[in-house]
Amino acid sequence: MNFVQPIRDVEEIRAIRRYLREKSYRNYMLFVTGINSGLRISDILKLRVSDTKRPYFNLVEMKTEKLKRIEITPGLQREFKEYVVEMENHEYLFKSREGINKPIGRSMAYKILRDAASHVNLENIGTHTLRKTFGYHFYKQYKDVALLQRIFNHSEPRITLDYIGIHQDEMDSAMKNFKI
Repeated sequence: MNFVQPIRDVEEIRAIRRYLREKSYRNYMLFVTGINSGLRISDILKLRVSDTKRPYFNLVEMKTEKLKRIEITPGLQREFKEYVVEMENHEYLFKSREGINKPIGRSMAYKILRDAASHVNLENIGTHTLRKTFGYHFYKQYKDVALLQRIFNHSEPRITLDYIGIHQDEMDSAMKNFKI
């Protein structure tokens, strides 16, 4: 199992957004939803158009089976308004081209993200990168590990900081500055 990293560099995020937007609106929206919601890919893929019609996501997390309510950012709300304009409420947001109204699978989401990552020469990228990217930038903006811990349903702040790569950043920085 590969250990995936958040995308720390905002310019790399912008480059991926541009690349995906040019290639596929659906794939762009998958990326934007992930980095702006902090949801796991399993929860993102089961979202329907109707889930975008209120100012929050209300769902039962597949992994934890816990009820989760998370506010949709204003920017993501604007993106959804444009994206779903010609879609029906019952449709999946990220429909597969196979079958009628089936969402893409985890493996397709992985392929989409790996393709975009290779375009900007990023390694250690997977579907969890979306959630970790959200967490990393949320933490950098608010410095509130307790709130992020609750958003992610983690049991301890240490787990959250490890998960989003903050401890890795600290170790990397210390090693760069270390000398004997």
